[in-house]
Amino acid sequence: MDLSIHTTVLPHDDPDASLAFWRDTLGFEVRSDVGHGKMRWITVGPAGQPGTSILLAPPGADPGITEDERRTIAAMMAKGTYGWILLATPGLDDAFEKVRAAGAEVVQEPTDQPYGVRDCAFRDPAGNLVRFQEVR
Repeated sequence: MDLSIHTTVLPHDDPDASLAFWRDTLGFEVRSDVGHGKMRWITVGPAGQPGTSILLAPPGADPGITEDERRTIAAMMAKGTYGWILLATPGLDDAFEKVRAAGAEVVQEPTDQPYGVRDCAFRDPAGNLVRFQEVR
């Protein structure tokens, strides 16, 4: 099999705040923005990597999800335990300072982990954990 990762999904509860974080703070390209109000599906991706995207989607929009499941998702998002992603950068300290200066919630400052990586973590406006791992 020849497989690649095309798109991953993260929830948002404020499409404008999420768009500002992913586009303006992290510098991702907006590939599509459809819907209206809070029911917007926004696809973003790193510049120069057209085959890899993140779909920022309203949580619980699937008609097959029950009201109980919607409440559970909302509660997990409020606690910051629902969605997360791991990004890679050769300039961890510079990336950290840029994202912190933009006002993102810092979860972990750059740290040399005992398992051999240097990383840091933030929360995006929806509470998703966004970890940055340094690559050389």
